[in-house]
Amino acid sequence: MHSHSDPHDHAHACCAPSAAHAGPGYRRALSVALLLNVALFITEMVAGVQSGSVSLWADAADFFGDAVGYALALWALGAAPIWRARLALAKGAAMAGFGVLVLLRALQALLTGQPPEPVTMGVVALLALAANLGSAAVLYAWREGDANMRAVWLCTRNDALGNVAVVAAALGVFGSGAGWPDLLVATGMAVLALLSARSVIGHARAELRQHTAPANAG
Repeated sequence: MHSHSDPHDHAHACCAPSAAHAGPGYRRALSVALLLNVALFITEMVAGVQSGSVSLWADAADFFGDAVGYALALWALGAAPIWRARLALAKGAAMAGFGVLVLLRALQALLTGQPPEPVTMGVVALLALAANLGSAAVLYAWREGDANMRAVWLCTRNDALGNVAVVAAALGVFGSGAGWPDLLVATGMAVLALLSARSVIGHARAELRQHTAPANAG
């Protein structure tokens, strides 16, 4: 029995699709997108440390959330619905943790007043943008699919906007010599990550209640 869910919730959950009714082509596309997101998560975390850019950390957190969502979709093909809900809950908690970490890192950067290195920041952000465009390209054929498939497409497309924001922050740091453009973008992205985490956690908890209710009733 399939659980009932609101497509709007899936859009908020972002990249946690159900591929149960998809063909092998869609599964391959999800696998490619998963590998791209894992690679860029690692790259941006390392580059964020080396350049001192907090917005790269925030963008890395976004890649992490997407990678977990893609992995969740692939793993859930043969898993019970309750396990998918449990994994989604773990994903939401991890997203919230990253959001808090980015905010703390932004506060630390604000107190030290040290601006990030804009060239590394901009180059890596452009690489991340290319990766998201690559993900969007492989998922393009399924953009008009069911609510879950469309949520993945919209999520990937919207992530590219976050990459553009980091590029803009790098240009702002380069032009001003100050760190505030990086901190402004990072804070905005961290807040969005926390809001998304809240939505994911709420949706996962609702599904857990739905799946455990029959057992409790029995």
